[in-house]
Amino acid sequence: MISVRWGPEEEPNKDTRTLPETQGSADIPGILSEIVASKRREVARLRDGMDDVRAALADAPAPRDFAGALSRAGEVALIAEVKRRSPGAGAIRPELDPGRLAAAYEAAGAAALSVLTDAPFFGGSSADLSTARAAVALPVLRKDFVLEEIQLLEARAMGADAVLLIVRILNDATLRRLLAVAQDLGLAALVEAHDAEDVARAVQAGAHVLGINNRDLASFQTGLEVSLGLAGAVPRDTVLVSESGIRTPADVARLGEAGVDAILVGEALLRQRDPAAAARALVGLTRSSTRG
Repeated sequence: MISVRWGPEEEPNKDTRTLPETQGSADIPGILSEIVASKRREVARLRDGMDDVRAALADAPAPRDFAGALSRAGEVALIAEVKRRSPGAGAIRPELDPGRLAAAYEAAGAAALSVLTDAPFFGGSSADLSTARAAVALPVLRKDFVLEEIQLLEARAMGADAVLLIVRILNDATLRRLLAVAQDLGLAALVEAHDAEDVARAVQAGAHVLGINNRDLASFQTGLEVSLGLAGAVPRDTVLVSESGIRTPADVARLGEAGVDAILVGEALLRQRDPAAAARALVGLTRSSTRG
């Protein structure tokens, strides 16, 4: 039986359509603001189907250890992504078979999967995640834009083992609350930051797995220097993940030298004729035992 620590104002049996406060819209850059607006509408619809979410949650499989899978002694772990398209890159691999791709990534040595479930901007779905997870023994991250607790329930119901929490779109109280509810549900949380302020907020909130997104969501410019420059601010007992702009073994080696525990790679794999071969080339590279 899953017990969830709901705050009194968020208790799901109350008939309310008020979403938790996020950061002000002026703080959310470009396309991310549009995605958040779309997600607010989606969450409102999701509340109307709360009974269906509860029913599906009762049949959810036991969660797999996401953080543990990323803690590979002496090497950088790979989170390989299942993604059809993105707002910045357009169509990437629209015809992908989630189950077949997931199995290929697992055979290539990936430690975990990331599956996009947002439909309007990324062409994903809950079915993509469920299908991918059923094909492998790896833990699976639901990569989406979480604003409210009901999305965490939905994530567990579809079989997710971890969720993405983006610091930039959540205020501190909401971030802490979502982390607490995720823990109650048995979900790991990849807390995503982009700059020093985001990292400090993630650490303060108690993030156990902290992702640094090398992509600026306002300009879409990407550079590994973002992760390299911020790695030292992440506590040594926190799992550090570098996201975006990672293409070559040399890139992974640079991040490993800085003490990065894991990398999340999507487009660089999916644009290759053989994504599994591309994934295999990024697996098993050395990680420094310390950072900072």
